[in-house]
Amino acid sequence: MAVSNALAVVIGSGGGLGAALLGQLERDANFSQGLGLSRGTEVSVNYLDESSIAKAAQSIASLCATSNLQLRLLLVATGFLHGEQGQPERSFTNLDAGYLAQVFQINTLGPALVMKHFLPLLPKTGRCVAGFVSAKVGSIGDNALGGWYGYRASKAALNQLVKTASIELTRRNKDSICVSLHPGTVDTALSGPFAKTGLNVRPASEAANDLLTVLADLNPGDTGCLVDYRGQKLPF
Repeated sequence: MAVSNALAVVIGSGGGLGAALLGQLERDANFSQGLGLSRGTEVSVNYLDESSIAKAAQSIASLCATSNLQLRLLLVATGFLHGEQGQPERSFTNLDAGYLAQVFQINTLGPALVMKHFLPLLPKTGRCVAGFVSAKVGSIGDNALGGWYGYRASKAALNQLVKTASIELTRRNKDSICVSLHPGTVDTALSGPFAKTGLNVRPASEAANDLLTVLADLNPGDTGCLVDYRGQKLPF
């Protein structure tokens, strides 16, 4: 992806994985600039406020226009699993409307609005990539353990959004790639309470490097897939 005027944008750069992705992209010679967006950046992105997402996209569009840049890589590294709103459900008897609303807002609706406002900024010619951090547990075909109803369902919905967006993007640009990404279990605040013995818990820097390596090797034929950090395609 060696394009001299290429811009890489990471949404969710305030989190552990997002910060690691941004740090590596800022040092990547294939990109002229790496830029992070989150709730805490000067140009903020708040999934509870669509206008903030629209304003952030307008800011990126203005940057591209004034600096002769093209948005060649968009990474969405946001996610919600547990917090004040609740914990992952072990049983359907634990289902709670408030927790479900929060997990879908962050894992599904927010990224959907990012698609609405940011995907039109991708160039209509040449290779461009949009990657959305999902999770293996969002795979319906791979679900053998049950539990975690809201998180699983919200990531499964995200995967469907990515698949659908990939089809539209291909109509706009045959060289575009739009994928869901499974980073594995990363040592971040999101996974910390659930990183049980036996899981392969990896530093955020390692996970970020793996994902960027996988993304660099993808081609347009891979668009619409759920891909893990080893480059393997997972079932939806």
